[in-house]
Amino acid sequence: MNTGQIIFSQVIDHLPMYHFHQCVQRYKGLHKVQSFSCLDQFLSMSFAQLTYRESLRDIEACLQAQNSKLYHMGIRGNISRSTLAYANETRDWRIYADLAQILIHIARPLYANEDFGIELKETVYALDATTIDLCLSMFPWARFRKHKGAVKLHTLLDLRGSIPVFIHISDGKLHDVNVLDLLLPEPGAFYIMDKGYLDFARLFLLNQEKAHFVIPAKSNFKFQRIYSRPIDKSAGLLCDQTVVLTGFYPSKDYPAQIRRIKYYDQETDNLFVFLTNNFQLAALTITKLYKCRWQVELFFKWIKQHLRIKNFYGTSENAVKTQIWIAVSVYVLVAIMKKRLKLNQSLYTIMQILSVTIFEKMPILSAFADDDCLLPKNENDNQLILFS
Repeated sequence: MNTGQIIFSQVIDHLPMYHFHQCVQRYKGLHKVQSFSCLDQFLSMSFAQLTYRESLRDIEACLQAQNSKLYHMGIRGNISRSTLAYANETRDWRIYADLAQILIHIARPLYANEDFGIELKETVYALDATTIDLCLSMFPWARFRKHKGAVKLHTLLDLRGSIPVFIHISDGKLHDVNVLDLLLPEPGAFYIMDKGYLDFARLFLLNQEKAHFVIPAKSNFKFQRIYSRPIDKSAGLLCDQTVVLTGFYPSKDYPAQIRRIKYYDQETDNLFVFLTNNFQLAALTITKLYKCRWQVELFFKWIKQHLRIKNFYGTSENAVKTQIWIAVSVYVLVAIMKKRLKLNQSLYTIMQILSVTIFEKMPILSAFADDDCLLPKNENDNQLILFS
């Protein structure tokens, strides 16, 4: 007897199907396709992400073992590793890249009021990149070093909710700073970056678009002081200055004034020099903004540990990008579900619970309900305490 939807279907209910089919039509994803549709491909790959499958054979074995439930999952085509491999090889990866952007557009308003540690009305982004190592003999298109392959995941992360707003997948040779050319600066927003993005010509373009940046200065930074503001040395601030660049090329690339803040972090015993084009915020707030940049590092660590983006199911460029974009889509889809269902658990806990309840027929909220069935502790228990 049918007692309801399985958990997997209840997760996929948060997927905007109309927009998904628009993405498929945009890139002709169903051209000459007879049985295994793009939706079948997406659902199979999403299942692999949610249940931590390691290979196509792994996906095939697990789904075929639950063959009677595939219809309830929304999968209409026959599951085989050769069919899934062919789909990953030939279906345009941009279908799932566009889908991820649609999900991001849905998720961002849900997290608009999230607290990230600093009371600030403006949007704050952290920009960084992570390298995913590949075997050069199996991925010859991803040459990084002479005997090493890699792809880079360039990410612009909205610090409210840790939602990736912009993602660009490149080969390992693309320098991080070149990604600034692909961004559309948002006026009034803050862009927090590390030294790898220090290019004064590109920073000046951000300044002209009325966007703010916070970035560490390099050790050979040459400047002339124009003005010094009073500082609170007890908070670790050493100086707060308005300066102009004096180097030949930097002064031409960035002809405007820039703010220089020197800060000593007692916790890490490190000395920082920050550059920003924002002259309104307190100097200590600027230093705290840069400290929040570590959220993008934690994001990279999280997705590498909990999403399947290090072991790939295919070796072609299209297969690799398809898997990464579907992984991002699943991450954002779970984040959307978390907000819509008002779940208190972390994304890690939610995905762990989904991985073991994916085929259960039960209301999804029941899977995340607090366990109130534990027996109350007997205060007169005679069991000895191991550690007092």
